[in-house]
Amino acid sequence: MLKDEYKVYEEKMKKSIESVIRDFDAVRAGRANAAVLNRISVDYYGTPTPIQQIASVGTPDPRQLVITPWDASALKSIEKAIQESDLGINPQNDGKAIRLTFPQLTEERRKELVKQIHKYTENGKVAIRNIRRDAVEHFKKAQKASEITEDELKIAEKDMQKLTDDSCKELDVLLASKEKELMSV
Repeated sequence: MLKDEYKVYEEKMKKSIESVIRDFDAVRAGRANAAVLNRISVDYYGTPTPIQQIASVGTPDPRQLVITPWDASALKSIEKAIQESDLGINPQNDGKAIRLTFPQLTEERRKELVKQIHKYTENGKVAIRNIRRDAVEHFKKAQKASEITEDELKIAEKDMQKLTDDSCKELDVLLASKEKELMSV
């Protein structure tokens, strides 16, 4: 019975890790990466729509993204959405497509981005520890209701702690990798 319940909490922890990975993808590392557009929605006929759903995104060179909308009338909306985002890049509109040129990162900007990814990682760890806390509370209630024994409760607590530790280590590995990427661009 406990193993099935572990799966639920394990899945929640994996989702927390995936969320941190998406946050990392949105941090630009001086190279053009279409993932930086994932959080930007365009007002397309009154509906907030992700850029990737209304345009093709290409990378003609390592420092540039070209966004070509399938509907030319969406060009201004896409440009406006990028300008209003926290991307920090001014789009160039040539009438057919929008070009985003990613400047070389300064040392100061790299350090800011490293702080930002540390914050994302810490938020992920907090989420994982909250999942552990919820799991332990659930198992304690089950033990009080005589659904599991005290020994099973101890085992469940130990297993949840191991799952939490493993998930946090995975986040640390991801953080180190992203930090290395940011500092070596």
